[in-house]
Amino acid sequence: MKEYLTLAEIQRDLREEGLTCVKLVDHYLEKIEANKHLNAFVEVYAEEARKAALAVDAKIANGTAGKLAGMVIGLKDVLSLTGHGLQAGSRILQNYKAPYTATAVQRLIDEDAIIIGRQNCDEFAMGSSNENSSFGPVLNAINNSKVPGGSSGGSAVAVQAGLCHASLGSDTGGSVRQPAAFCGVIGVKPSYGRVSRYGLIAYASSFDCIGPITKSVADAALILEVMSGADEFDSTVSERAVPAYSEKLEWNGKAKIGYIRSAVENEAIAPEIRRQTSDLLSRLRAEGHEVTGIDMPLLDSLLPTYYILTTAEASSNLSRFDGVRYGYRSPESADLESMYKKTRTEGFGDEVRRRILLGTFVLSANYYDAYYTKAQRVRRLVREETNRFFEQFDFLISPVTPTTAFTIGEKTEDPLQMYLADIFTVQANVVGNPAVSIPNGLDDQGMPIGIQIMAPYFGEEKMLAFANYLTELSKEGAVAYNQSH
Repeated sequence: MKEYLTLAEIQRDLREEGLTCVKLVDHYLEKIEANKHLNAFVEVYAEEARKAALAVDAKIANGTAGKLAGMVIGLKDVLSLTGHGLQAGSRILQNYKAPYTATAVQRLIDEDAIIIGRQNCDEFAMGSSNENSSFGPVLNAINNSKVPGGSSGGSAVAVQAGLCHASLGSDTGGSVRQPAAFCGVIGVKPSYGRVSRYGLIAYASSFDCIGPITKSVADAALILEVMSGADEFDSTVSERAVPAYSEKLEWNGKAKIGYIRSAVENEAIAPEIRRQTSDLLSRLRAEGHEVTGIDMPLLDSLLPTYYILTTAEASSNLSRFDGVRYGYRSPESADLESMYKKTRTEGFGDEVRRRILLGTFVLSANYYDAYYTKAQRVRRLVREETNRFFEQFDFLISPVTPTTAFTIGEKTEDPLQMYLADIFTVQANVVGNPAVSIPNGLDDQGMPIGIQIMAPYFGEEKMLAFANYLTELSKEGAVAYNQSH
């Protein structure tokens, strides 16, 4: 079976070429089995997906199918689906089954998307490489010695390798966009409050966003359109009307674009990423767009602010996992106190324990004002600086990551180097703005490079249209580069 780039192509063949959803599901199941070494899926819903496919085929036949008929989608292992396993890549939730379905997931199902399984991720979505999962690391499909990025690594690889048509991930500091860049696919982080978080296992509640990973901007726009909007189960979700993103993907005007100078001038950024970013900016200028280099004084404060606040929220959110009500309980427990200590020590991995300890420290009475309160003030300053930027510009463009996918094990001994992989992505989560990662060519080893577009708060409509336009511009640049080499 051919590989489909967009859902529109699938739906055309469902109508005209004898394709069925059952055939699609069987195709993906075969590919998942043939690519088990990638470790992208931790559970596959084979029989359930086939039954759903039969039901969707019947709806197509009688003309009642939903917008997403023909879309086979995987879920990051932090999203609830009633009666199915839900572990957040952690031993502490072993054998736990979700008692309800996440709002975002249910909205996709209501439009006839077919859920094929749950996907591997860094434990509790904490990581930039997908090496922190209790299920083991995920491998990049292009080069199995490389990481896929994280924390939504399994979700990105599943789309990259054609194991499903699209995935849902979660993005707390770049966890959709960074693996999308490492795997050469599309990843969207919506505005905070655009998509309900009901049914998403929390890492840092004021940062977490659910976002799609796809091979086309058109499909990302359609998924976002379907799952966005008000939800009575989530008080933080916006009641703003949801635009028809999928119908507004044409870009005709000239944009005012700002880019961070250090992203194309700093020698700490990989040379190929600097060159590809610079080339794309030059092509945008040639197309008549206004492109201006800027300095962001608070850029150096983004990572410290992000990690102080997210670890504080993680310390609070993860306190519920204690062996009392559900999940793993240490068999070595002698009393209540030892049950708490042993269960959490044995159930959580190294990175999660590290972040809980850091978060508990910054929330402690002696250090609360020195760290947590100060970080909240800096967060406000970053938001104000970002808002001033968007008074002058339509978009902020930057690389997604300072390097392409690195070798498995390369950064596990140095957490600070691992954290630096998020340098360009955390701003969107700190301020709540939408951002998208799209492919922007390959490095000399054939590994994908991503470019990030950030837009004003609730500016998804224009951002997706510009991303769609920029995707074609990036392809033209990649072709020219390959021909010259």
